[in-house]
Amino acid sequence: MPPRDHVQHVLGQWRREAPKLDRSAFAVIGRISRLAQLLQAEIEPIFASHGVTGGEFDVLAALRRNGRPYRLTPTELSTALIVTSGGMTKRLHALERRGLIRRERDPDDGRSTRVALTASGRRIVDAILPELVAHEDRLLRELGAGPRGRLATLLEALALVLGDRSTAPPAARRRS
Repeated sequence: MPPRDHVQHVLGQWRREAPKLDRSAFAVIGRISRLAQLLQAEIEPIFASHGVTGGEFDVLAALRRNGRPYRLTPTELSTALIVTSGGMTKRLHALERRGLIRRERDPDDGRSTRVALTASGRRIVDAILPELVAHEDRLLRELGAGPRGRLATLLEALALVLGDRSTAPPAARRRS
């Protein structure tokens, strides 16, 4: 008998206990949820070895991938990372205390601030990124390129069904 994942085991229990209940959606959603937890446990040590959390790295990486001058508003960061403003504020305070970001007055609107990546923050992102990419590649290597591509396409389709859209401004989308 081939190995079974945890979700398959749970589905078998539900088939036994509630045979008329269609749990086919759980076969997808349960696996996505469980995989998110498993993947976080796999990659969080990479961030920790550089003194940041995964959430903090997400902020630094969002600033870095935005390109020069590596600045975004707190609202743009919250939207891009699907984090509440309170959660974002907590991350920004922690990163600012460690000198990885700084907050600056928006030159176009004195009432607003922008979050800027510091040189130290950029060095951390640039150190973590190659390690992270290599580790993610190792985690998915057994799938092979074809199944990996099909899985990425299916997950994108699900994300779109659930309302996930690019948060990039139209001009930025045209450039990429």
